[in-house]
Amino acid sequence: MKPTLLVLAAGMGSRYGGLKQIDPIGPSNETIIDYSIYDAIEAGFGKIVFVIRESFEKEFKEIFNAKLAGKIEVAYVNQEIGNVPEGASFNPDREKPWGTGHAILMAKDCINEPFAVINADDYYGVEAFTTMANFLKNSITEQEYGMVGYQLANTISENGSVSRGVCSTNADDHLVTVVERTHIEKLKEGIAYKEDDKWIPLAGETTVSMNFWGFTPQLFKHLEEQFISFLAAEGEALTSEFYIPSVVAKIIEGGNTKVKVLKSDAQWFGVTYREDKEKAAKAILELVEKGIYPAKLWS
Repeated sequence: MKPTLLVLAAGMGSRYGGLKQIDPIGPSNETIIDYSIYDAIEAGFGKIVFVIRESFEKEFKEIFNAKLAGKIEVAYVNQEIGNVPEGASFNPDREKPWGTGHAILMAKDCINEPFAVINADDYYGVEAFTTMANFLKNSITEQEYGMVGYQLANTISENGSVSRGVCSTNADDHLVTVVERTHIEKLKEGIAYKEDDKWIPLAGETTVSMNFWGFTPQLFKHLEEQFISFLAAEGEALTSEFYIPSVVAKIIEGGNTKVKVLKSDAQWFGVTYREDKEKAAKAILELVEKGIYPAKLWS
């Protein structure tokens, strides 16, 4: 059975200033998602599931249905504030959904096979998709999930703060824990994260999660249970986030499942801010010039 790729594309791009999911960066108007899907198809994935928002559903589907028709199976699910487990309650004044853990939970009814998760606005690299596909096809179990790890220094934006899942691992390359740090910046003194108005340094070689995960459908049971508990504790808050790294950390704490950190030499870049677009477009052009991608990706 071929694995599925779940693409988290429901963000509204507040820091970017628009829908970066569909903003072209390639020489023939390709988006970053296009390159991820191209790499996924080449690596042997059999289905793409997009998590999007109802507000841009029509435009998004028109773009990707046309590109992917006949190339791979495609499905869509919406992430909206009201999509919560039956009986759960939350603050009616809240304006945005609940983060990456909530986004993944939206796909529970259309994924029945091992699957990978990626962000729509991150470029992960050819080797990363090959590595993850091999893991999903040959190694993943209910007792061992996977995650492609990246070095923190290679994932920092020059244009502002970023959120990263900061990882600690053991000698067997399994996660010990992963903590979502929501404000990491490159300062004059080096890379650091901000917590309670204090800056705490982080080494550039620190392993971080860029939300490239490998799971089995059993994850949805964990997600639903943890999300119900999360809403009971945080549902009245207007900005609380249900992050997938936090979910994974609790699964690891449970002691029944490990998470293998998959080594990859893949190049990463992303578009958190509008100013990141020029750098991303230049990186893609260099890959095209090296012959990694055709100039017209879907020709």
